[in-house]
This record gives sequence, structure tokens and C-alpha cells, in this order.
Amino acid sequence: MCDVLVIVGPGVVADAGLLGEIARREFAVLGVRGRLVHARDTAHVRSLMREEAVVVVVPAPGSEATTLIRQPPGAGVVVPVDLDRVEGARHIHGRGIAGLAWGIRHAVHRARHPDVRRIAYGPSPEQWGDLYLPQSEDRVPVVALIHGGYWRSIWAADLMEALCADLAGRGFAVWNLEYRRPDLHGWAATTHDIATGLAALEEIGPATASGPVIAAGQGDGPAAARESAVAAGQGGGSGTAPGAAGQGGGSGTAPGAAGQVTRRQPALDLDRIAVAGHSAGAQLALRAVADGARVALAVSLAGVLDLAEADRRWLSHGAVASALGHGDAPGHGDATGDGGVPGGGRAPGDALSGSGLRASSPLLRLPLGVPQLVVQGGGDDVNLVDFSRRYTAAARRAGDEVTYLELPGDHQDVITPGTPIWQATAQAITAALT
Repeated sequence: MCDVLVIVGPGVVADAGLLGEIARREFAVLGVRGRLVHARDTAHVRSLMREEAVVVVVPAPGSEATTLIRQPPGAGVVVPVDLDRVEGARHIHGRGIAGLAWGIRHAVHRARHPDVRRIAYGPSPEQWGDLYLPQSEDRVPVVALIHGGYWRSIWAADLMEALCADLAGRGFAVWNLEYRRPDLHGWAATTHDIATGLAALEEIGPATASGPVIAAGQGDGPAAARESAVAAGQGGGSGTAPGAAGQGGGSGTAPGAAGQVTRRQPALDLDRIAVAGHSAGAQLALRAVADGARVALAVSLAGVLDLAEADRRWLSHGAVASALGHGDAPGHGDATGDGGVPGGGRAPGDALSGSGLRASSPLLRLPLGVPQLVVQGGGDDVNLVDFSRRYTAAARRAGDEVTYLELPGDHQDVITPGTPIWQATAQAITAALT
């Protein structure tokens, strides 16, 4: 059990009773004790934040809230949640009132998994992955996870955290990848980040075998320096307070702190890597495989696998057009840059075409040449069910080895531990890699 304090700042526009209902529901599901307090002013917020080790704060709008998020008092886990979209935010934002539920889940997860290593693979604050290591001293298979969210920046890697814990408990190393989304950085930056983030496993793999786990901040070498910078808030992830995670050891061989027991980290088996993407993340995962990413298994979890039809059917209010339409838009970051502003877009019915679509749609990249697992909840959006079934048939015709798994469940059930469809998925991944 851990105590979670939810603080709602003054001026937050939301029904107080509804916020309480959301918080109590999450406390019960997560098995934690918690309470929600409405603060009188910013000083009261700061005072409350020092009372518990795990805090979720819904700040009042304004400059004081920005300062509070960037420089939170206390040394525990602090997860800010903005109900509204905040341009350039590095914390949970823009998910509406449901964002409070995601913030509580994220805070509890960070408190329960303090040894997760956050490792940067590029200079942007959004170019990082969280590495989970199982309790093992052997060479272990790896599952790289790519989150969805229809390529929009309000959704981030915290969506996959429950799966990270589940897979690590099954003996896998897990690489939960964050990346720059096209609404802020352009399509080229997104595809570049997925390829680079997956390739980073080549550097991480040997490093994890070279020495014992060491105390926070004692790492040496470039990789440890990058981890330290991210942990200190210089590369902040969605809703992760500085110091909450990512402070685990680097690749050096320095001893642990006095009296501290150290153990060898498991080495990553780079011949047994699965890449699994959810929803839009599945499109990114399968495209990366088609582009040559080194994996033994590609997994689609309710994937958007036919971009041409997804665009024509205007899924998620034109998400495909919005994402790919930013590929060459002036002002957007290129494959190596960082920056840009949203823009572009097309009217419904104006079909995408050209090399960008052909390169990006998994259906148009067949055969992939690696074994695949296509997972689809029968109660999901019928368009996604259609995509998964047609993709599987086309992949088999093209000569690919594909396992199709369709069971009852919705869009979130495929990434929710404990559901029958995820249990079957995890068993299939285990069978393929072990």
C-alpha cells in the first residue's frame, strides 16, 4: 500500500464531485490509499505537496502553475496533470478530465518501479526510452513497446506502463519508447525517432552486461551522463517528476554505496527482440520493421495497418491526414531537427497519395520478412477489425508468417494486463521468443 495525495489547485474548471469519483475509482483499482484535497491558493498547494511521497497535482492555470510544475517542492514522485492542452508540455496534459485517472496510474507506477532507467537516444526532450529489467542474471529477450494515440502529442509512453510491469514480471527486458509526434515536429522526425530508438538497443544491450547495478548518480561514461540528464528533468517525460525514475545505474563497474547489495544486470539478447505497437504505434512498429529494424517478432495491438483506408474513412477526425500532412510542412523539424509548429491539414475526402503513404502504410510494405502477431479485440472500432483481418490475409498471401489473434475486448483491453486478450497475447510473445 502507498499513500497518494491528489491536489486540485484553485481555479480548475471541473466538477469537484466528479474529480473525487475518478480519484476514488483509481485508488480502488490500484489498491492504494489516497485522498483528494482542493487547495485554497498556490501557497497551500506547495504546502500540501510536501505531505506525501506520491503526489498528483492538477494545477491552477497561469504562470504560477508553470513554475510549480518545473520546480516542485519535495523529493518524492510528483505528477502534474493539466486537463487542458498546454503547448510544449512535458507532462500529462490535454486529455480532459480523464487525464486525472492517467496521472494517478502514472504516479503509482513510478512509486512501485523506482529502478526503471530512463535513457536518452537523442537531444530532444522527447527522445528517450524507459528500460525495465527483470530479476535475472541470464541473457533475456526484449520487448520494445511503441505507444499509440493517433500520432498526437497529448498521448505519451505512460500509456504502456502497465504492460511494461507485466512483461518484466514474465522475464522480459522492456524498452518503452517515447518519440517526437508529427503534430509538433513533422512526420519525418517521428519515423526517424522510431528507427533510432529501436537501434539504440544495440548500444544498451552490451552495456547492461558490463557491470553491477550501481547507486543512483554513480554511473560513468556517455550513456550514464545521458541518463543523469534526463533524470534531472532535462529530458522530462510525460508526467515524470525529476528524480522519480531513470536514476538507475549506468554502464560502469563502480561499486554500490556502502552497505548496498549489488547484482549483475541481465544482458539483452539482441537476437530475441519483439517490437509491439498499439494502435497508431503498431503502424510505426511495422513500418520500422519494413525499413530494416532488427527484430525476431513484430506485434500489432489493434493496429492502424491500412493508412489509405484509414484516411479515406477519416478515422479519429482525420488523424492520418494530420500526421502525414506534416511530413513536408514548412517550419517542422526534419529527420534530425527539433522544433516546428502545427499546421497543414486537408479537407475530408482529399485522399493522401505518393511515396509517403506507400512508405508508411504497413499493408503497402508487405512482405515484412519476419514473423508477425496481429492482435485485435472484437469489440474495438470495426474499422480496426477490418484492417487487422485484411492485413493478415494480405501478409499471408505475400509469404509472411502471421499469427492472428482476435478475442473479445475493446481498444484498451489489448494493453491491459489481466484481460483475456492480453493474457493470450503475452503467452504468444513468450512462445515466440523463448
